[in-house]
Amino acid sequence: MNHHVDVLLLSQEAIFDKKAGKAVLKTFNLYKKILTFCNGGEEQVVVLIREIRDVNVEEEKVRYFGKGYLIVLRLVTGISHPLTQSAVLGGRSDVEAVAKLLTTFLDLDLAGFHSRIEEESSDSEETLDKDDE
Repeated sequence: MNHHVDVLLLSQEAIFDKKAGKAVLKTFNLYKKILTFCNGGEEQVVVLIREIRDVNVEEEKVRYFGKGYLIVLRLVTGISHPLTQSAVLGGRSDVEAVAKLLTTFLDLDLAGFHSRIEEESSDSEETLDKDDE
């Protein structure tokens, strides 16, 4: 059984370690790292895995490019934390696939995950219909 998953997203990294019971979300400032050749320019957030209650995909408008998608971790405390700092452009299905893998790895309720995707899709369709009017 795999107890450790790394997700590397451009200048961001998320490490989910079941043995340690932690998820470490790191953001790197590549500009600062390249210019200073040092380990600076790194921020991290540590989340206890048992406090993650949900993994969602959220749609975000991206200026000049259309839609982008974020994976958001929902915590039992009510706090939501994006897995990425910026929206991922392209197909929603790619982002949903990563969210589903995380949901499975974290042993979260898959039935609830699928119903949320359907709800979000219908919500976004309703929003698009309103925007067209």
